Amino acid sequence: MSRPFTWIASAFFAVGALVHLYRLFTHFQVVIGSHTIPMWCSYVGVVVGAVMSWMLCREARGTRGP
Repeated sequence: MSRPFTWIASAFFAVGALVHLYRLFTHFQVVIGSHTIPMWCSYVGVVVGAVMSWMLCREARGTRGP
């Protein structure tokens, strides 16, 4: 069964994880107002984004199991 919106959501999470990975390699500083976002947030973003993307890909394919 085809699930295009699940694939699209998976792609968005993958792109988000890649952006966080880029930030980690280039040490790009993110400043919002007077606050600097710490680099550890990108570590969390890479892990969460990659896991969510992987899980959505599995769901879109219909793969079951551990």
